[in-house]
Amino acid sequence: MDRAIKPYKQVEAMLGSASSAWEKLVGHIRFYYVMDELWQEGKPTYKNYNNLYIRRSGKALIILGIREGHFIVYIVFGKAERDKFDEQRATFGETVCKEYDEAQTYHDGKWLAFKVYDETLIDDIIRLLHIKRKPNRKVLPESLEQCGRLDLGLSHEDITNHLTSYCCG
Repeated sequence: MDRAIKPYKQVEAMLGSASSAWEKLVGHIRFYYVMDELWQEGKPTYKNYNNLYIRRSGKALIILGIREGHFIVYIVFGKAERDKFDEQRATFGETVCKEYDEAQTYHDGKWLAFKVYDETLIDDIIRLLHIKRKPNRKVLPESLEQCGRLDLGLSHEDITNHLTSYCCG
C-alpha cells in the first residue's frame, strides 16, 4: 500500500540510533539529486514494513527499507556500474567489497544490500550512488529550501550545518 512519506519524527523513532545515518544519506540524496520518492508500507507478512523508493523515470537509484533500529540500503548495479566498481574497488571498505562479492547477479543486475546501524558505511554507500548515477542537480541554489524535499524534520539551520559539514568540511 502506497502512502505519503512519514514525518521525520516517526521515521526517527523507528530507526533509533541509525537516524543520524539516515539523515546523512537522505540529506545527501535530496541535496545532489532531483528524484521522485515513493513511500511504501505494510505487507501482510511484515508488520513493520516501510520502504522509501528513490527513483527517476521509473529507474530506481536506491531503495531504503526501514526496520526497527536500522535500515537496509538496496542498490542494483547493472553491467556498466559493475565495471566502474571494479575499477574503484580498492577505495571501498571491506564490508562493501564482501557484500559485492557475495551478491548474486540476476537478469536486472547485481543486488547489493547493506544493513545500516550507524554512519560507518554511509560514505561508501554515497560513493556507490555516484557510480550508479552522477548527481543530476545542475546548479545548487544558494538556499537549501529551494533544493526540493529537505523536510527531514530539522530546522533550516540544522540542515545547512549538517550538509555543509558533510559536503564541505
